[in-house]
Amino acid sequence: MTSNTYKKLGLSLLFDGLGMVTYAIPGIGEFGDILWAPLSGWLMTKMYKGNMGKAAGIFTFVEEALPGLDFIPSFTLMWLYTHVIKKEKAERVIDVDIS
Repeated sequence: MTSNTYKKLGLSLLFDGLGMVTYAIPGIGEFGDILWAPLSGWLMTKMYKGNMGKAAGIFTFVEEALPGLDFIPSFTLMWLYTHVIKKEKAERVIDVDIS
């Protein structure tokens, strides 16, 4: 994996942490989510291009906007999907032995 991959992982952990901070502060958290939800959706679309990035941006926006769902680490889950799960599927397709 490249350094850019680990940079995205670091940013993902940071952004998920910021989303959880708003959940941890009673009273202020709801106001913070009003600001954080659209910003997190936008950040997701900038980190991950294409239709997957757009879908993840919408999911992140909804997850941050709805009360009680801030514990979901959407940025980290998207990183795992992109750099671990999707990569493994691609490697399995390439390693298929055609006899």
